[in-house]
Amino acid sequence: MIGLISATAAGAVARDRLAAAWPGRVVVYDGPVGEAVRRAFAECEQLVCFLATGAVVRLVAPLLADKSADPGVVCVDEAGRHAVALLGGHGGGANALAVAVGEVLGAAPVVTTATDSVGVPGLDMLGLPVEGDVAGVSRAMLDGAPVELRADAVWPLPALPPNVGPGRAGAAVLHLSDRSVELGAREAVLRPASLAVGVGASKGAPEDEVSGLIRDALAEAGLSPLSVAELVTVDAKAGEPGIVAAAARLGVPLRTYPAEELARIEVPHASDAPLAAVGTPSVAEAAALAGGGELLVPKRKSAPEGRAAMATCAVVRRAPRGRLAVVGLGPGARDLLTPRARDELRRASVLVGLDQYVDQIRDLLRPGTTVLESGLGAEEERARTAVAEARKGHAVALIGSGDAGVYAMASPALAEAGADIDVVGVPGVTAALAAAAILGAPLGHDHVSISLSDLHTPWEIIERRVRAAAEADIIVTFYNPRSRGRDWQLPKALSILSEHRDPATPVGVVRNASRPDESSRVTSLTALDPATVDMMTVVTVGNTATREIAGRMVTPRGYRWQSATVAPAAQAAP
Repeated sequence: MIGLISATAAGAVARDRLAAAWPGRVVVYDGPVGEAVRRAFAECEQLVCFLATGAVVRLVAPLLADKSADPGVVCVDEAGRHAVALLGGHGGGANALAVAVGEVLGAAPVVTTATDSVGVPGLDMLGLPVEGDVAGVSRAMLDGAPVELRADAVWPLPALPPNVGPGRAGAAVLHLSDRSVELGAREAVLRPASLAVGVGASKGAPEDEVSGLIRDALAEAGLSPLSVAELVTVDAKAGEPGIVAAAARLGVPLRTYPAEELARIEVPHASDAPLAAVGTPSVAEAAALAGGGELLVPKRKSAPEGRAAMATCAVVRRAPRGRLAVVGLGPGARDLLTPRARDELRRASVLVGLDQYVDQIRDLLRPGTTVLESGLGAEEERARTAVAEARKGHAVALIGSGDAGVYAMASPALAEAGADIDVVGVPGVTAALAAAAILGAPLGHDHVSISLSDLHTPWEIIERRVRAAAEADIIVTFYNPRSRGRDWQLPKALSILSEHRDPATPVGVVRNASRPDESSRVTSLTALDPATVDMMTVVTVGNTATREIAGRMVTPRGYRWQSATVAPAAQAAP
């Protein structure tokens, strides 16, 4: 929960705007400011104080305990011009909160954390537990000093700066491992979520016995409990209190499998006892192996004094899964690049894309990002490259213009990708939508997009689709309408539409939508000169209900909404 505190009428106005934007996420603290800050500091994960930074510093100073536990604090000035991440930039989430506050209030976020200021990811912001001399290693990263990366495997992390990597012998070392590591000065270790712990337990097994068994098994194998991704067991034990409590103590989810699925998994230590009890000859080993991986700790039993064991466990190391984000950059304008797309670009360690699209967003990439770019006509090669990099364990962003799933990179990439990598789709504003917004409201009813390029689709199929749209009176947006070597397809498509539509049907033509040299016009089906159209142009042909109103192209949402008598008057409107 986010606590909101203000002292003045102007502050209260901004506070209430934030409260209205985030219902259910905030608590407004009234009363004397000092008391309100003390209560919010004790009760909330984050605070937004509409106060001077000096005042907030004096108020929170006596309350500070530990950077890992203190809430994140953001200050907003009286005029609402700045949102300052004052305390807990990383651990408390104040940096991200300052950005979010700024988006609501129109304030400029002020972030002074060193790593964020220069685009280097903080070690405590990589989504993995981190131990050791985090400050010392971070300082070396920021200073450009060599930081040796000792990784057991490649994990899909954001790009690390160029001075961090294997063989960078220096005073600082960054480990990436699930193993126990003895750390010296200026050494830190990131803990990947690589371990699955299978657990079996008799009814009523004490939580201490289950947790103690897991703790001892990990310690004796030289493995870190911070790398445990999940506890796994059979469905019949989903509600077993000792297992549920053990998962809660580790802070990991509990996942269960049907007994019949576990019974099909080959294990080294099958037993008749669990087969009779829950329907599978193995619980701990089979559950741990159900998601694949290497068995590091075979089944072992607890050893309570004076009675029979009530718990078993086994530990498996799972291979890293690379991550492929297919990112749509929008039509070209920076302000039409979505926040989610920005985040994915910053999250990637490898970027794959067409060279001209890479140039559009190169400044958004983190230092150290590997950029694999190529020219026009290499779509399949780029898709294969992106998937191959993800299979190596990297976090990959494959970029395309508009929406990556519309005549772009998502299709060839997903045709190559298997179940061995994680795939994330990031939608973007399509060329059709960008053009429609410029033209007015041409897509107000059923519409279809058709590419007139016959490089990948035979013209016979394209023509059949154009005829179907013409006969069904569907609005059509033509992509790839005309090039130097392909100049007859657009006239043919317009001719087909003319068989079913009035010659005066509005047609919108937009070139380089949202870019500095954008141009647009509304013409008609018979007046459009195909020679004025090229590959940078989107052509939108209206249906029989589409009208030009005040120079804009408008299609009503339903045919009943616009009568034949209204349309001519509307056309004549100034």
